Amino acid sequence: MSEIIKIGTRNSQLALWQANLVKDSLDKLGYNTEIVEISSTGDEVLDKPLHLIGGMGLFTKTLDIAMLKGDIDIAVHSLKDVPTDLEKGISQAAVLQRADVKDVLIYKGEFNEENIKTIATGSLRRKAQWLNRYPNDNIVGLRGNVNTRLRKLEENDWAGAIFAKAGLERINLLPENKIVLDWMTPAPAQGAIMITCLESNTYSLEASAKLNHKNTEMEVHVERQFMKTLEGGCTAPIGALAIINGDEMSFKGMLTSIDGTQNIEVEIETSTKYFDELGQDMALELLDDGGKDLMIEIKQEMKK
Repeated sequence: MSEIIKIGTRNSQLALWQANLVKDSLDKLGYNTEIVEISSTGDEVLDKPLHLIGGMGLFTKTLDIAMLKGDIDIAVHSLKDVPTDLEKGISQAAVLQRADVKDVLIYKGEFNEENIKTIATGSLRRKAQWLNRYPNDNIVGLRGNVNTRLRKLEENDWAGAIFAKAGLERINLLPENKIVLDWMTPAPAQGAIMITCLESNTYSLEASAKLNHKNTEMEVHVERQFMKTLEGGCTAPIGALAIINGDEMSFKGMLTSIDGTQNIEVEIETSTKYFDELGQDMALELLDDGGKDLMIEIKQEMKK
């Protein structure tokens, strides 16, 4: 296999770890690969909330352009950062087996859940779910890659900050002073890595497909379909988690107001044979149960 597969990635430590995971996996299968580092707007603009500078597509757009120009053959993404509608001509080539989906609170000093405190996060979902549980706490914005956010936590007088557990574990930065937030419903596709490729690049598509993990692919399909039907993305506090166990799939989805005062949930356990439309069906159920009005309120709030 003499053709070189150029693997595009953001240049953060976590993004490079994920790209090298793909590189090593393809190398073991006999393919020739190389890493191409590309900086994204989402990594460069850190002084504004993500939803105000373009949403989740900011982390993928630069790599999409590079792929369409032929500078890279495949791109490696944290799937939770990828818009539900891919750019024309680009397709999902593979979804790798998912890591831990949970969020964690990294705290400083003696952490007391009952005391009023300041918690940092750049995620609307995490902010909303935290305020739903701890309505008197203060939430401050926090942007940047994992390393930058950990540094900002140390430099500021905050009680703690919320991170994805998988990201910290992947680059060996998960500290002892942590609380796993089992009660927090993760972002759709949290913990999963996606490979994208041009639809016309059959060589790279076939190579990437060998890394696909079918159960993870099905789980994140349901979660992302749920988000898409709610018209969410990074502009709404949406949590979703699908888990396959044998021939059964459990699903929990939720929509929370930005201030945490309202929270609507849906749950189901069903056969995996119904997975294809499950996310859409559960989103429609949530919309009928008050979610439609709540989405209107959220969109109005986002315009302020």
